[in-house]
Amino acid sequence: MQLRLIQPLDNEALAKIIRATLAEFGANHPGTVYFDSTTDALFELFRKPLSAYYVVENDDGQIVGGGGIYPTEGLPEDTCELVKMYLLPVARGKGLGKTIIEKCLQTAKNFGFGRVYLESMPELKLALKVYERFGFNYLCEPMGKSGHFGCDLWMIKELND
Repeated sequence: MQLRLIQPLDNEALAKIIRATLAEFGANHPGTVYFDSTTDALFELFRKPLSAYYVVENDDGQIVGGGGIYPTEGLPEDTCELVKMYLLPVARGKGLGKTIIEKCLQTAKNFGFGRVYLESMPELKLALKVYERFGFNYLCEPMGKSGHFGCDLWMIKELND
């Protein structure tokens, strides 16, 4: 497996992975990235300063998932968002999610962020457990202006921990 930064030709494969994963868990409803137009243009989205998106390829060069950080509008200056963390079933249980999250947290630190925020939903129970193990704590309300009103769980991690 290889972890690398997103490239322009990755857009279609990543959009399919994100939508397939949300559908798999019954989380493909309005107000999520399933219906977000930026899901089809991730390379362009992550050209924004202080953002990064990492792609995981298997040994055959096939994209099997990814995740990134993004300075979502409305978040405090010291906070970025962990976004679009998805893996195909074949890539789960191998520590790849952990690898992506570690890379994202380190990148956030390198960019000068002190906190990482995320939005999720109850349908993604396995991911929530991973976030908890990384020290993300639940919030009572959303932060920022992601536009993802379909996400009703919010978490934050202090990077100084």
